[in-house]
Amino acid sequence: MAQLFKNVRHGEAARSGVVVIGLGRFGAAIAKELERCGVEVLAIDNDEASVQKVAPHLTHVVRGDGTSEEVLRQLSVPEFSTAVVAIGSNLAASILTASVLLKIGGIEVWAKASSPEQGQILTQMGIEHVFYPESDMGRRAAHVVSQSFLDYIELGYGFALVATLAPKDLVGQTLGETALRRAEGITVVAVRDPNGSWETAHSETFVTEGDTVLVVGPADKLDRWRVR
Repeated sequence: MAQLFKNVRHGEAARSGVVVIGLGRFGAAIAKELERCGVEVLAIDNDEASVQKVAPHLTHVVRGDGTSEEVLRQLSVPEFSTAVVAIGSNLAASILTASVLLKIGGIEVWAKASSPEQGQILTQMGIEHVFYPESDMGRRAAHVVSQSFLDYIELGYGFALVATLAPKDLVGQTLGETALRRAEGITVVAVRDPNGSWETAHSETFVTEGDTVLVVGPADKLDRWRVR
């Protein structure tokens, strides 16, 4: 997800905008956030109620059948460089919409998948960027509920960002002394003291008991790097 926003801010999509097809909670949230960031957005959904719900928040939102090549061409979708297929619950509509976008060509396609099977189909079609929002949110909630981390966000490409109480093996020394980055490929990016004051971390940052650390690194290593 983070990579999508990076691309549309700094890449070709920043010049020609993003089409979001499917305006459920996921699609509507992406469309509104993209527009808030200054990206031109064309939002499309075949359901009138969904269109009316987001219309006050978006500049360009229309009712249309995303599975129809004719409709997408009439809406000038080929002029956009990026499209997000945010249809997760209707497998047929998701696949047909992605297929039409690939047929049009010249558009970088991102797609939401509600299951591994749906994701596999989309990937086999040639969609390189597939979202799994429900499973990603489920994993995040599991980490928080189990109290293994205070917060957990997957960044993609096998990396994650976590907030956790400082483990005992960090307490009482500077981050440079821990050699955490060199030994495990894990980086502490910020430290919050028990009073709630955050400090950007560096090699001389001293970690004390009760501190909260914000850490980024390979997800598989972070999953084993818990408060013990």
